[in-house]
Amino acid sequence: MNKIFSQGKLAAFIVAVVLIVDQAIKIWVKTNMFLHQNYKITDWFYIYFTENNGMAFGLEIFAKLFLTIFRIAVVILITWYIARLVRQPKKVKNGYIVCLSLVLAGAIGNIIDCVFYGEIFSESTRNQIASFVPIGEGYANWLHGKVVDMFYFPIIDTYWPDWMPFVGGEHFIFFSPIFNFADASISCGIIALLIFYSKYLNSLSHSEKK
Repeated sequence: MNKIFSQGKLAAFIVAVVLIVDQAIKIWVKTNMFLHQNYKITDWFYIYFTENNGMAFGLEIFAKLFLTIFRIAVVILITWYIARLVRQPKKVKNGYIVCLSLVLAGAIGNIIDCVFYGEIFSESTRNQIASFVPIGEGYANWLHGKVVDMFYFPIIDTYWPDWMPFVGGEHFIFFSPIFNFADASISCGIIALLIFYSKYLNSLSHSEKK
């Protein structure tokens, strides 16, 4: 099978699957749960509905509009890079394409929330479950939607011993961020790139400089 076709198809397939799963989960949570409602799956795994205006795992560093535009720019750049890789004569490892595709898919998944959700959903509150609404009647303007998060893994939920200085007696949760499937896709892609393809990235950069 032609390499350009097979690797391009692989990237498109990964992006499509991640987006379908990510959006299906988000839409179900958004239209079936109150804000901050949670379902306990195990002692260390909850489905906990929350929304955030910022980056992955609820971080809020940049203004919302700037962050959305930045995400779109990153998606365009990664898409261009993948297209360039699958078309070059030198063979590119499929695993490398998979990692990049996971990052791309996750970024697109959160962009969809930011761009569209404010316009097509009513607001989620502790007393109201959101529903689809006509465009323009949602809770926010274009590019200002909130990202839906739901996966919560409080693996260790305890208190610091009283004898410890500064934090003694305080509540401690190991891994408290709440995230979504798109965040997980981005994280898995980046971690795999760093673990398995750091040398490959260096070799690619050196070959391009020649």
